[in-house]
Amino acid sequence: MTTAMTTLSQSPMTASDRCDRCGAQAYVRVQLNAGGELLFCAHHGREHREALRAAGADIHDESQKLVATSSTAAPDER
Repeated sequence: MTTAMTTLSQSPMTASDRCDRCGAQAYVRVQLNAGGELLFCAHHGREHREALRAAGADIHDESQKLVATSSTAAPDER
């Protein structure tokens, strides 16, 4: 089971991943030292980042996706 959890944790986040705090799309995945995982939207990820780092949690932040331009965007939107 640990292997499956590790594999899931390393997979890219998708639109179906939801923030544990507010239910918005999650862009931040947190692996807790004691085990377990938390998902946060970009806002709540920033809000809790320092406390989580202080607790030694591993933080994977994909919030840069919020500013990325889609490859299907029209040329004038790039």
